[in-house]
Amino acid sequence: MSSAEHGLLVTSGPEARAGAEHTSNIRHSVHVAIDITVAAAAILLLMPLLVLIAILVSLDSPGPILFRQERTGLKGRKFNIYKFRTMHVQENGPVVQQASRSDVRVTRIGKFLRRSSLDELPQLLNVIKCDMAIVGPRPHAVSHDIYYGKIIPNYNARFNVRPGITGWAQISGSRGATPCSADMEKRLALDLWYVSNASLMLDFKIIVKTVLMCLAFKLDAY
Repeated sequence: MSSAEHGLLVTSGPEARAGAEHTSNIRHSVHVAIDITVAAAAILLLMPLLVLIAILVSLDSPGPILFRQERTGLKGRKFNIYKFRTMHVQENGPVVQQASRSDVRVTRIGKFLRRSSLDELPQLLNVIKCDMAIVGPRPHAVSHDIYYGKIIPNYNARFNVRPGITGWAQISGSRGATPCSADMEKRLALDLWYVSNASLMLDFKIIVKTVLMCLAFKLDAY
C-alpha cells in the first residue's frame, strides 16, 4: 500500500528543500532575535562597568577608546569588530601581528582587560548590528583568514555561522596566538564541531562556562 493510500504526504525534491530552508531561516531569525535581546540587556546591565573601562582606557594611554579592525563574518561578509583598545598600535591591514605573551604593544590597563576578556564587551554592539552572535567561532583578522584559508582545508566552513564573542574553541583551551598551522587546525576542528552541533542549549552552556572562566581568569588570554 502506498503512502498516499495511508493518507500520508511525502515530499521530496524542490518542495522538501524549500521547506527545510524555510525552517532553517525561522531558526536563524529566532537565534538572531535572542542574541540581540541578550546583548541589549547586557549593555544596560553593564553600563557602569563599560563607562569605567572607557575612562581607564582614555587615562592610561593616548588614542581612541575603541579598537576597530576588519573581520570576516557570515558567508564571508566583512565587518568592523569593536573592542576596548588594549594596545598602543591600531593594526588593520594586510599584515596583523598576533598578540603574544609579554607583548610590549599592550598597555597597562590593556593587560588586565585582555586577561579578564573585558576588552571584548564592546562586541555586544556587533551583536546588535547582526555582525556577530553571542556564541560562534571567534573572528580572526582578515589577513589571517586569507593566509589560513589557503593552507588549511575547509577553513572557510567556519563562515557558515555568525562569528561569536565566545565559542566552543575558546572554552576548550584553544584561544590566543596560533604560532603554527597545527594550532589553527586544532581551533578549526573545534569551530567546525560547533557549526555542526549548534543549538540554543549548547550556546547557553558555552556562555555559562565562559563567564565562570572569565571570573577565574582561566581563559589564558594575553
